[in-house]
Amino acid sequence: MSSLMSRRRWLRLAGGTLASLGAAGRLYAAPPGGPRFLLVFLRGGYDATNTLIPYSSDFYYEARPGIAIPRPDPSSGTGALTLDADWALAPALRESVGVLYQQRQVAFVPFAGTPDLSRSHFETQDSLELGQPLGGPRDYRSGFLARLHSTLTSQGPAASAAIAFTDGLPVALQGPDHIPNISLRQVGKPPFDDRQARIISAMYAGHPLEPAVTSGLELRREVAQAMQTLADEMRSSGRDALSIKGFELEAERIARLMRDEYRIGFVDVGGWDTHVNEGATQGVLATNLAGLGRGLTVLAQSLGAEWKNTVVVVLSEFGRTFRENGNRGTDHGHGTVYWVLGGSVNGGRIAGAQRALARGTLFQDRDYPVLNDYRAVLGGLFRSLWTLTPAQCAQIFPQVTPVDLQLV
Repeated sequence: MSSLMSRRRWLRLAGGTLASLGAAGRLYAAPPGGPRFLLVFLRGGYDATNTLIPYSSDFYYEARPGIAIPRPDPSSGTGALTLDADWALAPALRESVGVLYQQRQVAFVPFAGTPDLSRSHFETQDSLELGQPLGGPRDYRSGFLARLHSTLTSQGPAASAAIAFTDGLPVALQGPDHIPNISLRQVGKPPFDDRQARIISAMYAGHPLEPAVTSGLELRREVAQAMQTLADEMRSSGRDALSIKGFELEAERIARLMRDEYRIGFVDVGGWDTHVNEGATQGVLATNLAGLGRGLTVLAQSLGAEWKNTVVVVLSEFGRTFRENGNRGTDHGHGTVYWVLGGSVNGGRIAGAQRALARGTLFQDRDYPVLNDYRAVLGGLFRSLWTLTPAQCAQIFPQVTPVDLQLV
């Protein structure tokens, strides 16, 4: 790390966006303790059926003759990991999320999702991120995480500090509050070039906030340099190519910013639309799951003591067809499986309403049914995390009754 500043200092500065200056012209840092929530959105509709494997279902093996993952073998240390009498975890996650599950720090919620039946990526992603009742007009300026942020502002700016680790602000964080986003793909690139910095400085010339703005611009330049140094260190540590290019690289930086600066976070990960050659124990899906699992492990480790105060939810816009298609892949489906991770999560279990998986129990003879509405599940989780009132829950997810799955 550059002698310009210590690791601790650059971490404190990394969240110092101009958007965080606030009316008082200061940078808010989330103090230790208190709930933290990170949403990991798998864009593309990941195949939950080859992730949380319904190995007790004979129909699973009948429906997926080319891509089904073999039943767990008690004598094997590399195959699917048995979770209970019905479910097993994909081998690609055995040494990452599987370890956290055995430590009771992960719960899975199958048969989860939105009632949106469009099976369109963009339509369903918007529907989920908005969190608004279906059938009425959509307000694209009101995402459910933005409403959560607004609801929590009564506890103070630091208690509700939110950020998107994305190139642009996602729908979930669209709202009246100014919530920053930071692109983790542009490591080392200053957020403002010299021309933009001069314009911003001129705008605040003579204003009471001028010293804070000037300082903030300088801090952003230092942060960009420090993040580049960290990325270089990670490359030299011997991590494989996927770790460098994918979620693993972003996970450590996300964890450090969430640990020191933010209470609500959003990140999306693409590449989950497996129509062709999905694979089984190996292949495209397995590779993606392995990278995601390692990234989540890095996230947990990097959060340190704050892992016990953090809840991470991994979800996707929809699941995929229960049957494989003619291209050894799967098509757009309906219900899916959510992951809930955290140091204080009531894990080591499969939560929520379930049913045996057979041909007669599929939705429209093709998909997982949605038995656990995502708004009810997340509403119940938020209520438990922040001790929200019924009125506050209704502000975040209108016209839905929160369901407490005792996830925390």
